[in-house]
Amino acid sequence: MGGLFGVVSKNDCVTDVYFGTDYHSHLGTSRGGMVIWNGSSFNRSIHNIENTQFRAKFDAEIVNLKGDMGMGCISDTDPQPLTVRSHLGQYAITTVGRINNLDEIVAKEFSERKNIHFMETSKGAINPTEMVSVIIDHENSFPDGLLKAQELIQGSCSILLLTPQGIYASRDKLGRTPLVVGKKKDAYCVSSESCAFANLGYRFNYELGPGEIIFVTAEGVEKISPPGDKMQICAFLWVYYGYPSSTYEGVSVEAMRYRNGALLARNDNVEIDMVAGVPDSGVGHAIGYSNQSKVPYGRPFIKYTPTWSRSFMPQKQEIRNLVARMKLMPIPELVCGKSLLFCDDSIVRGTQMRETVDLLYKCNAREVHIRPACPPILFGCKYLNFTAARSAMELAARQAIIKLEGKEPASLDAYCNPATEQYNCMVDCISKRLNLTTLKYQNIHDMIKAIGVDKDKLCTYCWNGKEL
Repeated sequence: MGGLFGVVSKNDCVTDVYFGTDYHSHLGTSRGGMVIWNGSSFNRSIHNIENTQFRAKFDAEIVNLKGDMGMGCISDTDPQPLTVRSHLGQYAITTVGRINNLDEIVAKEFSERKNIHFMETSKGAINPTEMVSVIIDHENSFPDGLLKAQELIQGSCSILLLTPQGIYASRDKLGRTPLVVGKKKDAYCVSSESCAFANLGYRFNYELGPGEIIFVTAEGVEKISPPGDKMQICAFLWVYYGYPSSTYEGVSVEAMRYRNGALLARNDNVEIDMVAGVPDSGVGHAIGYSNQSKVPYGRPFIKYTPTWSRSFMPQKQEIRNLVARMKLMPIPELVCGKSLLFCDDSIVRGTQMRETVDLLYKCNAREVHIRPACPPILFGCKYLNFTAARSAMELAARQAIIKLEGKEPASLDAYCNPATEQYNCMVDCISKRLNLTTLKYQNIHDMIKAIGVDKDKLCTYCWNGKEL
């Protein structure tokens, strides 16, 4: 997915950009970057963060950076921010999202135009952020260019564009990813995650609507283009991807998870000794479940955080499995002979869940019950790359369906409906594969109820295949 953070200040902003970008490290896996405007030029740095934390890569550099405007990004794939000189002037640009029609845009918009080239810095492919900059450069102004980019792009693309005068912020056309403005006495910031605000002294000021464009200076926020009428913000932000202390559309991530876990418990009747969360994003859901069910909350295993990264980060499945296994350290005294219920954010492929369950049984757990905080994931994300799955066929639910039917069915509608026999057979197949005592998913209606945002404004494509 990725995250963005930009600052315009009346004083030096480097420390804010450094820590604000670092507070987005949970959103990306591949590259981290910073760019600072020093009054006459851009100072930029990009590092590989696949095996090293963002702060460790940039710590030695920030002492030599000075400037009152800057921005940073955590990226899944692409080296950015990029710096550009064009007829519009000097600027730096960074993006987050997924452009599904990149090759089509290049072929259709630029094939007949001379003197256009792309650097192919992204593993031999066109860097999506560079392509966005080329679209912008073919218009007469930055606002026109940003509007053109949002018009052409299929998928999602939120953009920060840093000029010597200030920062343009453009939220993707359907608002799938958030952009929030923070304010303090001498500065404004624009961020993907509001969790970056408090420790840097910012307070919430404004949240961009879908497709909206603003221009931010140290003096304030100018609205350049109004928000659109339609929104499809990713519901998975609350369930999993978002940081617990962030808020989107006025809804706290952690509070949503408490409500969601409580609704899971309200519809459950299993007899258990302890409720636990699969760390970290399952914890909030588990606390909500425990509070509602009156079953004690405990920590039968602990995540070893000093060196083990999030297990979705590595590109190779065998390495992800190793990380998933090595980072969780069991507490045998809390596992042996116990009937345990775990809340997790989701089951994607199921390989990491199986590793976790095997670990518990090796510690002599009596029963292991799993309660995912969202419905079965049946469709690969088309908009944000929230999972490293290369194909929908890697999803645990799709594998179960193929095992049941012997082939891919013409329609998955029946498997999206918890009231059908097909759905129950699919869940039972997944449960047996993972060696669970019981498996019960959250239903989509209670998940949306826990979020508290109108269902028509939420993207739920990965669970039901429905698009706006």
